[in-house]
Amino acid sequence: MRKITTEIIQLFQSYLINEEKAPATIGKYLHDIRDFQAWLIEGELCKTTVLAYKAYLCERYAPASVNAALSSLNSFFNFMEWYDLRVKNLKIQKPIFTSTDKELTKVEYDRLLQTAKQKKNQRLFFLMQTICSTGIRVSEVRYITVESIHRGVAEINCKSKRRQVFLPKQLCQILKQYAKEQKIKSGSVFVTKNGNPLDRSNIWSDMKKLCKAANVSEKKVFPHNLRHLFARTYYSRQKDVVRLADILGHSSVNTTRIYTMETGDVHRRQIQKLGLLKC
Repeated sequence: MRKITTEIIQLFQSYLINEEKAPATIGKYLHDIRDFQAWLIEGELCKTTVLAYKAYLCERYAPASVNAALSSLNSFFNFMEWYDLRVKNLKIQKPIFTSTDKELTKVEYDRLLQTAKQKKNQRLFFLMQTICSTGIRVSEVRYITVESIHRGVAEINCKSKRRQVFLPKQLCQILKQYAKEQKIKSGSVFVTKNGNPLDRSNIWSDMKKLCKAANVSEKKVFPHNLRHLFARTYYSRQKDVVRLADILGHSSVNTTRIYTMETGDVHRRQIQKLGLLKC
């Protein structure tokens, strides 16, 4: 009888490492497999059981979260050559507009900056501007180095992908002064008290502390939303999704289109101006 054991999970982990998967991806896969293992307990591992687990997930999580868990399971089943256990992902209709309660506006972004400045959190004040003015991922912040701000370009080497991120001249001037004040002579500009590059949790935690004082919903305040604001602002002015995809480091413009989604307010205003109604 097929069984998921600790030894098998460890072999799967070694496989993922050899496949050069990102640490966060490996962690997610292993977490999902262990959750399934805990749910299964002593039950028989068969297609019927996997389908029952899929139904269990559907009752408790959003479709995107269900598909993420199923992708982890399917990857594991492929590794074990248990192809008969694979299940299909849920079909999710792509949204046309984003929700207003999740979209960070320029006005709200400005309030977050002002609040960070009032709280004398210079690091966060400049960090948010760095992400929002370049569109970099939070995992790429460590590549904003003293050397890169002197060159005006950051060399990103993340998840086995290499790309260049151009840094605005004004941003470079600001960060040079900040690095000088913090006595950072080389390496990452944004570091902890111990001198280590900031990670996702550091940045997330700092941003969340601004919400109440800035009067911005916590649902909107996270590092990746700054990247989305950059994308929407760039696209609204340039209308060039292909070049935006290059800037963001996307291999497909379909991914970039998700970043340029708006709430629908623009479309609503345009429709109201058509003048096709008579009272």
